[in-house]
Amino acid sequence: MRNRAERCRRRLSEACTILLATMREIFDEAAYARFLGRQGLASSPEAYAEFLRDQEFAKARRPRCC
Repeated sequence: MRNRAERCRRRLSEACTILLATMREIFDEAAYARFLGRQGLASSPEAYAEFLRDQEFAKARRPRCC
């Protein structure tokens, strides 16, 4: 019975990890972390403003469909 509970707990933990990673992608936290790493910056209001400008510039370059 204990083994079953451990498996269930591990699966729940894995599901939570996936959910958290998904939410970070949806709300741009993961993209911001990648931006900071790519630019070699520390998190700050100025870095976030630069991130937002970079995101807007990237959106403007994407081709529009239809």
